[in-house]
Amino acid sequence: MFSSAKVKLAVTAIGRRYIAVRRLNEVRVWSRGFACSEHGDESCRDDNHVYDIVISGGGMVGTAMACSLGLDPNLQGKKILLLEAGHKKVMDKVPEMYSTRVSSISPGSATLLSSLGAWDHIVNLRCKPYQKMQVWDACSDALITFDKENLQDEMAYIVENDVIVAALTKQLQTLSDHVEVKYKTKVVKYTWPSSHQVADSIPWVQVTLANGQTLQTKLLIGADGPNSMVRREAGIPTVKWNYDQSAVVAVLHLSEPTENNVAWQRFLPTGPIAMLPLSDTVSSLVWSTSHQHAEQLLELDEESFVDAINSAFWSNENHSDLVETAGSLFRTALSVLMPSGASTRQLPPSVAGIGPKSRVMFPLGMGHAAEYIRHRVALIGDAAHRVHPLAGQGANLGFGDVDYLTQVLSQAAFSGKDLGAMQHLLEYETERQRHNLPMMAAIDLMKRLYSTNSAPVVLLRTFGLQATNALPPLKDQIIAYASK
Repeated sequence: MFSSAKVKLAVTAIGRRYIAVRRLNEVRVWSRGFACSEHGDESCRDDNHVYDIVISGGGMVGTAMACSLGLDPNLQGKKILLLEAGHKKVMDKVPEMYSTRVSSISPGSATLLSSLGAWDHIVNLRCKPYQKMQVWDACSDALITFDKENLQDEMAYIVENDVIVAALTKQLQTLSDHVEVKYKTKVVKYTWPSSHQVADSIPWVQVTLANGQTLQTKLLIGADGPNSMVRREAGIPTVKWNYDQSAVVAVLHLSEPTENNVAWQRFLPTGPIAMLPLSDTVSSLVWSTSHQHAEQLLELDEESFVDAINSAFWSNENHSDLVETAGSLFRTALSVLMPSGASTRQLPPSVAGIGPKSRVMFPLGMGHAAEYIRHRVALIGDAAHRVHPLAGQGANLGFGDVDYLTQVLSQAAFSGKDLGAMQHLLEYETERQRHNLPMMAAIDLMKRLYSTNSAPVVLLRTFGLQATNALPPLKDQIIAYASK
């Protein structure tokens, strides 16, 4: 039985190789590169400047990608390079002041960071878990509470972006034999290999740096953010739109110490406001609102800004008698049908002050690359997809890209395949789009649904929120999907 299985696998492999070679001959793809790699023609390349993989962008997702590839046993011996335009982020101890840029890290992302050897360092630096998230509507009493059973497990973690990058950078230093890193290095041009045989064409992606140096790579991974130069230069179309909103972020000092293990989010007619725990006395603010209102919030003195935050979480000025009456009747009916499904309302902590110079704003939008891959190119993180921060899924989608692309490249290396070939890169694109697109659509729908105070829409979302809150199995499914 074992022998027949081996024979079957061998025949299958030969058949696949024959089909692949035939297709390559038909389209005459990368013929010069194939000749160079097979026959060792040194006139085709300079081995000192040819890499198997180059990652462009050393933020959270790009640095995680470099660590993940450097740790994979099947990729040992491959030349891997990380290019980062900024400085190297070193953090032996966290600064006294909290950063305004934070991410909600799901258990799945925490597992990935742990496998990369970075999670313990993140926890030692600064990391705040939370066990519950409460979301409610400013136009009604409808709410939904997400939590883990008996509050035994962390639902997610709030971590400063700089802490994540510093922890990954520290781990990357231990992989210097496998991954080369160039900081303060700006790319000025990408030259793409031809998909058919052309005299004197380059077989790999050519990367030209600002210092005049030219590199070549068999696979270029774009991790260079929402304004990705890799995506733009590769000609990959992007579906995108602006939300006519900006996010105001700040570090909040609470009125009194609390356990602070709840993430709070309230949907206002102008956009959601969220308070995310950072410590027992400090939280992070993410307030999505109109550009004009955001600018007004930045101009307020500290006391007025704090009053605006507390009012946004506590005020009932957007309530209507019609919605409250209908919502109360529906909630009563649900409590009779599903008495165990209701969750009690909690009140968010009040804010007493803000961190000095911690108020900043940035525009919000949605973007999705029509393709995650091209010949010898793959996009990950914000270079492939950009989402509204209301669900806190931006970083998690990127870390999911890292995990799956590593699996695909590891298997390709194990099988002796060309790392930049479309065959396995398509597998990465298909799998990640199947996960990312439904998540992005749900986030966009939620944003639009809560961007109005029209009574019929408010009634619809009130009933939907209450019904979802009364169905623990449905809430568990939502948590499970977001935790991947």
